[in-house]
Amino acid sequence: MAEWLAALRALLPHGPVALVSVLATEGSAPRGAGTKMLVTAKTVQGTIGGGNLEFTAISQARAALAQAPGSWAVQDYPLGPLLGQCCGGRVRLLVEHLSPAACGFLDVAPGETLVSELTMGAVHRTYGGRLAASILPARGEKPGVGTQIIEPLSAPSRPVLLFGAGHVGQAIARACAGLPLSLGWFDTRPDLQVLPGLVCCSAEAMEDVLASASSAAAVLILTHDHALDYRLATAALRGPAGFVGMIGSVTKRARFLARLHGENIDASRFVCPIGLPGVGGKQPAVIAIAVAAQLLSLPKESHDPA
Repeated sequence: MAEWLAALRALLPHGPVALVSVLATEGSAPRGAGTKMLVTAKTVQGTIGGGNLEFTAISQARAALAQAPGSWAVQDYPLGPLLGQCCGGRVRLLVEHLSPAACGFLDVAPGETLVSELTMGAVHRTYGGRLAASILPARGEKPGVGTQIIEPLSAPSRPVLLFGAGHVGQAIARACAGLPLSLGWFDTRPDLQVLPGLVCCSAEAMEDVLASASSAAAVLILTHDHALDYRLATAALRGPAGFVGMIGSVTKRARFLARLHGENIDASRFVCPIGLPGVGGKQPAVIAIAVAAQLLSLPKESHDPA
């Protein structure tokens, strides 16, 4: 479930809640369409990008809390002198005082997409088909009663297959949290099964995972065993994953490349050592940040499945 849905479920029993949704953006804007922020009389959860835009939206949301539950308004903001921001883009927001009666979608199994319909008394949301919904523009006539809006519940995320749960592996797993990265984490050592999210399995099972990876996947190999590292590297390079990275020294890279070449394995996707160039330091947390930054900098076309 999207974080804002879980937060909304927790907040609703305790009093009125306003929801701020980014409906559309144009040009340079701090956050994209679909971004949510929950506002109560005393708290704010989530962010639509900070700055005066967010400050103004919070004020609008708290003003909405003084209106009847279900009330809503669409607001347009040019990100220029009016808001004291220099982004230069435009943002269209939906600000609503959520009606508990219109939040029944929280009580059913979530789908991948919400379709929201603007009505006279509330914004009604249901999971499922797109109906007559469309992507909204950031300028022009504001959407009114009867408009249906697509609300994806999760941003596209790059699959990351992480092999190894040593100190660096654990740091990378922590660094992936909250990023648009979908982590699968594996190790052969059963005593590490206590680590949240880790799957302990055989080397053969890991090879099966690599064989079924998508072309958008990024593979990170940093096990406790160089022989296992090489085995996984060959499996990854024979599979479709778009990025195959390994922790290691220049010497390890040279030895692995020589072996791969000797076995006629295309190593053009092989990256060793991993981590964004220019980030120095060997501490696990530093390596993890460099690796996360490298994954986020990969071309978008390798992010999207073919």
